[in-house]
Amino acid sequence: MSVFLLRRFATFVLTLVAASMIVFVVLELLPGSAAEVVLGETATPEAVAALESRLGLDRPAVQRYAEWIGGLLQGRTADSIAYDTPTAELIAERLSVTLPLAALAMVLTVAVALAAGIYAAARRGRAGDVGVMIATQLGLALPSFWLAMLLILLFAVQLQWVGAGGFPGWSVDEGGGLADGLKALALPALALAAVQAAILARVTRSAVLDTMGEDYVRTARAKGLSRVQTLRRHVLRNAAIPVLTVAGLQFANLVTGTIVVENVFVLPGLGRLVFQAVANRDLVVVRDVVLLLAALVIVVNFVVDLLYALVDPRLRHA
Repeated sequence: MSVFLLRRFATFVLTLVAASMIVFVVLELLPGSAAEVVLGETATPEAVAALESRLGLDRPAVQRYAEWIGGLLQGRTADSIAYDTPTAELIAERLSVTLPLAALAMVLTVAVALAAGIYAAARRGRAGDVGVMIATQLGLALPSFWLAMLLILLFAVQLQWVGAGGFPGWSVDEGGGLADGLKALALPALALAAVQAAILARVTRSAVLDTMGEDYVRTARAKGLSRVQTLRRHVLRNAAIPVLTVAGLQFANLVTGTIVVENVFVLPGLGRLVFQAVANRDLVVVRDVVLLLAALVIVVNFVVDLLYALVDPRLRHA
């Protein structure tokens, strides 16, 4: 098991280093200068050069990359060009909205998808199965931003159960609280979860049906176990690997895919921060946020690998 963990951790570190290089190089290749955007079109070449020198943009790319990575390893981040604040502070503030939103959407996704997928598999070819497949097809066809606007029209405009947007904060001092915060995230989480639940429900159904066709499942049924007992004792654990794979990727997608939904609901999350940073050409913020999102995807995949080993011990020797 220790060798398995060591190999997976080495892969994790190498992938993260490669991701940091790709992020840095892609942003370096973008045309234009951040100093010109900050100062405006009327700025003199001398003023632009002075600001580039202050921001360190006149130094060689290799040196700037080394300073960036070295700072991150020491827990330091550069100041945002637009906000004049360390990017770590900006990101931490916005993550307090984005991570709970992604977590809530993931809880909804898993709860609905597993129940629907197992239900459909247990009633293969019958009305329940057909109904679930139709519902998941509709879920796949609905873009998150379009569903978000429909939810606003229904629950905020017509029924007036929730606000149309904004976030009151997690504390009473901010004018909100836990209940108010969850209420503000309910519709965005539902909009994000709809498509992901449809995908995961189909994957769950297929994985359960494939496992139910195995010889050991037929043997269990022949020994007198009921369908429910067979599902619980033999099918679900063995069908978990493809479900874990998709669910892990979906959580990463939920975090990285909040940009549009957060802007629809005017949520002060990470997605909105990236949107504003791109508009302001604040590449310092864009660079750190993109690397964070890439690291999150890599970490999720690493955790999924560990869960594989727990579910199927044979994979520890792979």
